[in-house]
Amino acid sequence: MDAARSSSSSRHFVSGLGSGISTAIILQPLDLLKTRVQQSGQASLYSSWLELRQSPNQLRSLWRGTLPSALRTGFGSALYFSTLNAIRQYVAQSGSGQGSMASSTALPKLSNTTNLLSGAVARTWAGFVLMPLTVIKVRFESNLYSYPSLFNAAMDIQRREGFRGFFSGLGATAIRDAPYAGLYVLFYEKLKSHLGSLAETDLDSDTKTVMGTPLASSINFSSAILAGAVYAWDAKPLAPL
Repeated sequence: MDAARSSSSSRHFVSGLGSGISTAIILQPLDLLKTRVQQSGQASLYSSWLELRQSPNQLRSLWRGTLPSALRTGFGSALYFSTLNAIRQYVAQSGSGQGSMASSTALPKLSNTTNLLSGAVARTWAGFVLMPLTVIKVRFESNLYSYPSLFNAAMDIQRREGFRGFFSGLGATAIRDAPYAGLYVLFYEKLKSHLGSLAETDLDSDTKTVMGTPLASSINFSSAILAGAVYAWDAKPLAPL
């Protein structure tokens, strides 16, 4: 049982790492623009885009800060998903929170409260561990600083603010991420269950659940998009923090 749990957590870690790094690299220009708009206070998305286009090396400017972003998002996702899986598996094996809802995956089905708390705890832990990389990433991307390299950014933070500088904004980040990460897991599981139940009405009598069918990926994908949209909308006021 312990070996199976360890293997499952390892798979979640590797999957989260790969997907996080890929996503960070692809979406880095948008993340950079978001940082510039938030820190400028008055600049619009379009004006920030024009400023980047006027740079001597447009491609390099758009992907400025990719390394810390990829490391932060990659290892953050890996740590988040492996921690979330470990918490959910532990609670499921304790005998509480299980149900008989239709599902498109083999993940344990837990209560709403457990989904909420597990998502919040996993995100807070991942955010704490990766906070130094987050601070370096934001400072390096910002046009308020002119760091020539990530090393210079880290050294300047250490010199000016000490070790505590690498955890600047941790409280605001936790306040933003913990409740909404919990809500994301809650909405995702609810949507996945509801869509799975709807899909099962169209299955033939030999197929008990949608798990293992082509519908499973579509259900999980749709649930993630809808839950992410709700998460992004709710977290919007606190995003600049």
